[in-house]
Amino acid sequence: MTATMTDQPENAPVEGIAAPAQPQGGSKTPKTRNEKKEDSFPVFLIKLVLVVAIFRSFIFSPFNIPSESMLPRLENGDYLLAAKWPFGYSSYSLPFSAPLLPKRIFASQPNRGDVVIFKAPPGNDVDYIKRVIGLPGDTIQMIGGVLNINGKPVKKEKIADFVIPVSANTNCVAPEFEALEQDGSASCHYPQFRETLPEGKSYNVLDLGYRPQDDTPPVVVPAGHLFLMGDNRDNSMDSRFPAVEGAGIGMVPQDNLVGRATIVMWSTDGSANWFLPWTWFTAARWNRIGGTF
Repeated sequence: MTATMTDQPENAPVEGIAAPAQPQGGSKTPKTRNEKKEDSFPVFLIKLVLVVAIFRSFIFSPFNIPSESMLPRLENGDYLLAAKWPFGYSSYSLPFSAPLLPKRIFASQPNRGDVVIFKAPPGNDVDYIKRVIGLPGDTIQMIGGVLNINGKPVKKEKIADFVIPVSANTNCVAPEFEALEQDGSASCHYPQFRETLPEGKSYNVLDLGYRPQDDTPPVVVPAGHLFLMGDNRDNSMDSRFPAVEGAGIGMVPQDNLVGRATIVMWSTDGSANWFLPWTWFTAARWNRIGGTF
């Protein structure tokens, strides 16, 4: 006995299995995976730019040391992170100093001894780094190379010379400070002192001998301003000098503060060559990385 088969259309749905849904509207088709990726990439870039801008404006910002005015604490070729929140936020906190904040918000005064990054008057477009020495109302004077705050000399003790190797980033300020080490390498030996502020904070400074700025008239720090100095006392154009673009900084308005130095994240002696990858490592000053303030 022969079984017979019932003819069905070629595309008829099999019993118990739902037919695939048909797109509505006829002309619309689902996006492919590649199309979704293409649409999301510009959105990703916008989000990335916003995250970086927020991070640099309100949390941390990188800063490099281009001079020796903060020796011995900071060396030319150090790269550090500056915390943006300790002193509040102003237009100088924003990328390119965008004039979006009419005045400083969440303002807080730094402590004497803090190492701060700021925009120096009168140009206000270049980052500087110095140590806070005088707060509003303080009387600051240098007498014979000794810092005086409110009529009292700051404790200053001689310690071992500061020694720094000669490199692409470093040359001795004068021949009298040049020396040869036992391995034949050249270095600079600078007289070093330990300075202790009235609140007890200590740090090292360099004193290369008598200079005209070792004796200054007493000055009173105005309200809303700071008296800032470099630790390399004889190689720093700081608040001891009138505010002149590219030279002294005078009394610095607190509104010009950008952030507080926190940690050295990288340091190089300047001998690296972009076309010689191994020099990226040999030029690194590994012992300086991770230093805090």
